[in-house]
Amino acid sequence: MNLEDHVGDVIRKARAMSKVSPEAAAVAAGIPPADLAAIEDSGKVTGKLDFNALAELIGLDGAKLKALAEGWLPTNKDLGTWREFRVFTTSDGNTAVNYYLVWDEVSRDAAIFDTGWDATPALEVIAQNQLQLRHIFITHTHEDHIAALPRLREQFPKARIHSSAKNAPVDQRNRANDFIHLGSLRITNRDTPGHAEDGTTYVIGTWPDDAPHVAIVGDAIFAASIGRGNQSWDLAKRKVREQIFSLPETTLICPGHGPLTTVGEEKAHNPFF
Repeated sequence: MNLEDHVGDVIRKARAMSKVSPEAAAVAAGIPPADLAAIEDSGKVTGKLDFNALAELIGLDGAKLKALAEGWLPTNKDLGTWREFRVFTTSDGNTAVNYYLVWDEVSRDAAIFDTGWDATPALEVIAQNQLQLRHIFITHTHEDHIAALPRLREQFPKARIHSSAKNAPVDQRNRANDFIHLGSLRITNRDTPGHAEDGTTYVIGTWPDDAPHVAIVGDAIFAASIGRGNQSWDLAKRKVREQIFSLPETTLICPGHGPLTTVGEEKAHNPFF
């Protein structure tokens, strides 16, 4: 799977975050503005670019930015480590979005995290494995993450919805220190706004065979990038540091877009940190 943001996207986002003009960024990078525009559009760096000076100006880590330009990717993940865990990617033609299904192997109770554009792949796995969908966890209420919610509600009207949206019914709202047991699995929530006011990360722990935690993060962080700071760039970065980077480094990060990564990989390679 390709990264959600190539190096040009990262530079563009960082410029927006730092309120730096394309002209000023180009001067720092030591290239003409037209070349910087081409990099931001294509993600391809073909000539010499002063990564450190550019990164310092726009609030990135120069070495990590250079590594991204040279092709860094997170390692491929063996999802068999977690067994009862599935990743689905659906698209509306322009935007691909990930959503996730987990279940307890004994009780067959299941939970979905976001819905993507199309619930069909998850519904097929639920049917094949004779699961009962008990919970629907929403990381944030942007359309691409909840588009298939009506179909899931139709199929499983008793499934409990969990959200941090202010307009959600009281019995659906996440609360600090809440935890949900899904058989032997334990699910907690962490507040990660910045990209979205209702941004929430769900941490799934106590996996069989002591498999690492799994963090379903929505658009709070991507492999080598972060979501747009629609609410606040500073808040978005602070919440990633406080709520996601405080998890064990082996924690599997499952973003709303792009490939899976880990806390350790993002600490070492994400240019925004």
